Amino acid sequence: MSELAEGSVAPDFTMRDSNDRIFKLSDLKGKKSAAVYFYPRDFTPGCTTEAAEFTRDYKKFQDAGIEIIGISPDTEDSHDKFREKMGIPYPLVSDPEKEVAKSYGVYGKKTFMGREFMGVIRSTFLVDKSGKVVKVFGKVKPAGHSKEVLESFSVGS
Repeated sequence: MSELAEGSVAPDFTMRDSNDRIFKLSDLKGKKSAAVYFYPRDFTPGCTTEAAEFTRDYKKFQDAGIEIIGISPDTEDSHDKFREKMGIPYPLVSDPEKEVAKSYGVYGKKTFMGREFMGVIRSTFLVDKSGKVVKVFGKVKPAGHSKEVLESFSVGS
């Protein structure tokens, strides 16, 4: 499966924010840019690092007119617990059937400790106010990624 290319229209999806408000990615069109990041699982070391950094930098993203959106196959209940424990202020999207991950091309073969399996490949898509993907980060390393994303938006604007 190939990743969504830069210049493509970002596939739409529905999400629930930390205030239980339901909205779609397309609702941001014309208002805000978005950093849509896919991660394998709540409460794992890499995912916790990535979420902590995005949470730490959230105000900087908001000041720049950028919404952060995290997506994983975890349930809404797991996301609620993860959001509460980590103090995450941005939406986390539950994608148990991996439909959103597949539409972005980030569900595929992974290797861990010599074992191959199917899973969500840690990736981030920068989506501009027009709804187009302006940058793709594939096979992301969690530490330092939030800063890298914020700097990419600054350079790209």
